[in-house]
Amino acid sequence: MGHSARFVWLDTCRLVAGVSMVGLHATADPQGQPWAAYPESDRIWPMLVRAVIYTARTELFLIISIFLLLMALDRRPRGYVQTMAEQARRLLVPFAFWVVFYAFYSLIKADAFGYAHAWWDRLSNPWEWVGFFVLGDVKYHMHFIPTLFGLVLFYPLFRISVAHPWTGVMILACLIVKRELDGALYATFWGEEWLSWAIRAVKVMTYLGYGMVAGAFLGLWMRMTGDARGKWVPLILFGGAMLFAIKLVATLKTIQTGAWPHGYTAGYWADFLMPVALFALCMFLGHKHWPVILSRIAPYSFGIYLCHPIFLDMAEIALRDTTLSPIAQIGLKIGWALPTTALCVLILSKLPPLAWTVGMGPLPRLPFGLPRKTRQEL
Repeated sequence: MGHSARFVWLDTCRLVAGVSMVGLHATADPQGQPWAAYPESDRIWPMLVRAVIYTARTELFLIISIFLLLMALDRRPRGYVQTMAEQARRLLVPFAFWVVFYAFYSLIKADAFGYAHAWWDRLSNPWEWVGFFVLGDVKYHMHFIPTLFGLVLFYPLFRISVAHPWTGVMILACLIVKRELDGALYATFWGEEWLSWAIRAVKVMTYLGYGMVAGAFLGLWMRMTGDARGKWVPLILFGGAMLFAIKLVATLKTIQTGAWPHGYTAGYWADFLMPVALFALCMFLGHKHWPVILSRIAPYSFGIYLCHPIFLDMAEIALRDTTLSPIAQIGLKIGWALPTTALCVLILSKLPPLAWTVGMGPLPRLPFGLPRKTRQEL
């Protein structure tokens, strides 16, 4: 069995993770809230749709990315400095391009929704630009890349999990610490300018658990036969069903209150463990037949992730005075944003000067002379 055939399941994970972000962000209102201005009955279908889509969070992208990195290092070992130099170019060069793009593109939505002056204030503040580049808070989806790069810095730790897969259970300890520290920081230091920096530091350090999980999965993949992995599928399905049941309870709370249930502890665990269960299900079914076409589409997933806010913003601007129900708005947003984003990424991938911006071509040469390589898609 060839490499491409063996890893269609992984490409499927990448594609699901990228496409799901379109649906995820489309199911919230333009302020990122659960349609609080609408009657409770109008929130039912939007939140049920979101409950399904939200099984593939950005944490799934993190697991996939670390899994791919560790697998690449196993096949072609190289030192820490070389590895980090490659990752810096692959992640941070496209990231810098999109930071600048979204910093100014967001003015269009800001003007339409009446907060252009506040956004211009942010653009004129050098400290805000530091946040754009370090935290990725220039747009709601851009936090992923600096978080991933922060995790990659610790990849030698994840290689321990490849050798000792049982250490993947560290994800549980990490999520306990994250919940406790986040709660303490928000309660004690709300309103402080440096709070977002502290929260991001906690996120990177506690998300090391996802790196450990990725390493554990790679270790299991290398050690187990397809038949052996298949025997675990019923247990994974059972665990996933239990987590989804909790998500439905959290969904009910959101429908009733019009607010995200941040204080619901069981919902927290369901949200953050669902990506682990989804990755595990795909991997443990990896020996089954998967449509090979998914591997041909998957390289566009990272571009879809990066570009979809362009078209979601357009849709939200067009719908800002609409009287349509939330579910109708969601349908229109997804129906518009998904195909147009895919077309945009396809066009960019065919333009040599810009293909690198969506991870589909060689990166531009930088003055400090690192080798020019084609980016391995996330």
